[in-house]
Amino acid sequence: MSFEDHQKEVRDKFPALQQGQVFFDNAGGSQTLGTVIDSIKDYLSSTNVQLGASYAVGKKSTSAYRAGYQAAAKYINADPDEIVFGSSTTQLFRNLSYALKFRPGDEIVVSRIDHEANIAPWVDLAERQNLVLKWWRTDLHPYLPQDQQLTFETLTPLLTEKTRMVTCTHASNILGTITDVRAIADVAHRFGALLCVDGVAYAPHRPVDVKEFGVDFYCFSWYKVYGPHISMLYASFSGQSYMRSLGHFFNPSATLEDKLGLAGGAYELVQSIPRVVEYLDRKWPAIISHEGSLQRVLLSFLKARRGITVYGQRAFEPFRRVATVSFSVDGWDSQALVEEVERRTIYAFRWGTFYSDRLVRETLGLSKDGVVRVSMVHYNTLEERSNESFMKAGRGHEASARFIELG
Repeated sequence: MSFEDHQKEVRDKFPALQQGQVFFDNAGGSQTLGTVIDSIKDYLSSTNVQLGASYAVGKKSTSAYRAGYQAAAKYINADPDEIVFGSSTTQLFRNLSYALKFRPGDEIVVSRIDHEANIAPWVDLAERQNLVLKWWRTDLHPYLPQDQQLTFETLTPLLTEKTRMVTCTHASNILGTITDVRAIADVAHRFGALLCVDGVAYAPHRPVDVKEFGVDFYCFSWYKVYGPHISMLYASFSGQSYMRSLGHFFNPSATLEDKLGLAGGAYELVQSIPRVVEYLDRKWPAIISHEGSLQRVLLSFLKARRGITVYGQRAFEPFRRVATVSFSVDGWDSQALVEEVERRTIYAFRWGTFYSDRLVRETLGLSKDGVVRVSMVHYNTLEERSNESFMKAGRGHEASARFIELG
């Protein structure tokens, strides 16, 4: 039986989907699995104590927390001592920037199309440690300047024997375009540089294997992967050799949690991670196929109409992009368009720069209103466009993708 045949079963696992709202804002945060919600409730109801205690409930709490670490590490093919949880990717990258130690005159290469979470810490690090900051600009398509893409060909001229780190996104939260991280890692390592990757916009759509990617640092947010509002950073053991500990002097510093954790991993959230891992087990081929169908429908519609500019890969293939699609419509401010669609329908999507201001305003040359972004995941369906779903919500407006034709 196909994945599409199981859509009702899939959607029933997400309590928030049982209401009159169509969620197309998943890049900002996916809906949460019911099993995750139940797990957090159960933990807070019966085992909400400090870790490390010797009494029975304390042992149970510590065991559940450690099980979260074990499951998360296994999920990305890492050792538990190579991961740490924190409140956000922004916070974890900032912590990492204060732990890394380089020498004055060393060079770091920073992508200009990233979310600011993977830019600001490195700009600050360069200033604090007197490093040479090099901006990595994208490979521009000669006929589609809006198709920005990071490639090893544009990276290589920036690398020297002094390069210590390269940073990039695995998939832009605006463009949806997938970066060939393995190719980037191979080139960076050839010059002796570390690679730091923001996987936030990639992880909800594809499995993560840090060893296969060849990365030194990798971060993503579980609250965008159907889990709790918590993020996770991977740092390889070799990458950790460039780090100092930010922890208290009397605490151990053998693991990444020791070095960067700073008590940032909420116990009730960490222990719920196994529920996400269990849910995703063996689902990825079907998820990728289904999301590919969703993005094909939307992109086909947008590309067929005049006055619409799609940003990022316009190709449908899942190996080229994820189901996060951004565009603008001639004659409409992005904010005005989104608000008008929201007035007429039960679609939930967004306008703006989404913390990728350098990409949207400097590279794409757009205004502060930015783009219109429709971000889909596997629990979205083609049926969500039906008149029936809108009639149930008491709106009575046509619910097809033709909402763009407001202009």
